[in-house]
Amino acid sequence: MKDSQKNVKEIVRQKYDQIAHQSKQQNQSSCCGGTDCCGETDYSVFNDDYTRVQGYNEDADLGLGCGIPSDYASLQTGDTVLDLGSGAGNDCFVARSFVGEQGFVYGIDFSKEMIKKARSNAAKLGYSNMKFIRGDIEDMPFEANKMDKVLSNCVLNLVPDKRKAFREIHRVLKPTGSFCISDVVTVGDLPDAILKSAEMYAGCVAGAISKDDYIRIIENSGFKDIHIHKEKEIILPDEILADYLDNEEVKNFKNSQNGIYSITLTAKKEVE
Repeated sequence: MKDSQKNVKEIVRQKYDQIAHQSKQQNQSSCCGGTDCCGETDYSVFNDDYTRVQGYNEDADLGLGCGIPSDYASLQTGDTVLDLGSGAGNDCFVARSFVGEQGFVYGIDFSKEMIKKARSNAAKLGYSNMKFIRGDIEDMPFEANKMDKVLSNCVLNLVPDKRKAFREIHRVLKPTGSFCISDVVTVGDLPDAILKSAEMYAGCVAGAISKDDYIRIIENSGFKDIHIHKEKEIILPDEILADYLDNEEVKNFKNSQNGIYSITLTAKKEVE
């Protein structure tokens, strides 16, 4: 692994270890979790409201997502589901409510503290058909053709090698499997000052790639029937932009067609 990729992963791991010990309210002060990575007020919060969602577990909701993948994942009773970057287990508990006792839900996360929190949340409810595993999305500890569905919520933008991650998703899915992912992408050319801020790797935007490149990676990883169900622009407040850009750059950016978006999309495994 390249040193730069190792550095990114270590930044992410450290920051999300910190976030695991904070409340949803603290994390909503910034979508990088209110940690020292970007101050007290950096970056707009764009997570969706989970309180209406079937299977919602308040203890597992740290307010870190950018969509609700279960809305479009077509989860079925008895499915085996994997959530990538499972955090405290928010999407896993939702998924379990769909798959029932007959199904099984796995969560994988790079943060040791997140895994501990997720396991504690599951233990409180006495759930035996859930398992949280510490691991790397680019090299997952699962056999091939195991999962019916894969979910992920605002995580793959933080993964350095997205091609490798999507190849792993393809590998672990059953031939009839599919994924539903909410993530952050860019449209057009964004200022380097925003994209290259290393601390943002523990937050919302950095690490995100263009929507066209994102879709191309999915296609080249062996998926078909790619469909974007939801797309929402992320508006960075002027006071945040001013931390990275001068007045003229802010004006040019706001007048351009360029932007940052959260998208929720599905795709099916293509089998030759």
